[in-house]
Amino acid sequence: MYALALRHHRRRASRSRPPGEEPLKQQPVDLLFLDIQMPELSGLEFSRMIAPQTRIVFTTAFQQYALDGYKVNALDYLLKPISYADFLQAANKALQWFELVAAQTQAQTPPPAPARDCIIVKSEYKLVQIELKRILYVEGLKDYIKIYEEGESKPVLSLMSMKAMEEMLPADRFMRVHRSYIVQKEKIRVIDRGRIVFGKTYIPVSDSYKTVFQEYVDSCSR
Repeated sequence: MYALALRHHRRRASRSRPPGEEPLKQQPVDLLFLDIQMPELSGLEFSRMIAPQTRIVFTTAFQQYALDGYKVNALDYLLKPISYADFLQAANKALQWFELVAAQTQAQTPPPAPARDCIIVKSEYKLVQIELKRILYVEGLKDYIKIYEEGESKPVLSLMSMKAMEEMLPADRFMRVHRSYIVQKEKIRVIDRGRIVFGKTYIPVSDSYKTVFQEYVDSCSR
């Protein structure tokens, strides 16, 4: 928490700028200890000009200003002469307020959605769950897709489009390299003359995807 104190100085403030305006522009503050009686502009008037996220503790030698201080939503009000104990109590009160606001903000922020580790597709009138980490690549046919997995001799055949499949797979793990192929990046082991090799299968990289694919290859080569 960053705090700043503005009080009455013997030197008169510039007529073109309110007192303390320049320090607040250079370094925004969380908590402002503000003297009510200042030259040119009172602390009460100045408090209405600062950013709403800056909270205020007023200081003054006159008790009649206390009610006015709370009207502008001050955190606290210190009467001069200010003892160290009173100052510390006001500072701790402000710290507790900021901690409470931070806790409320954190509680209102929804937690990030857990990373998905599997997908479910319909295949031959059944719903089949497939672990993402086992997928090698996906091949698109006219109306169907084939999902090839590690350790499986036959692919999973499903009635869906490549576009729908691409949207289902996390983009940070899978890459479209051809209108008919999606590959899992970490499963790529061999690239032969611009083609991705999975066992005896050679997957072409079409011209429209070559730039993105080459950028990925280069990033893995650094």
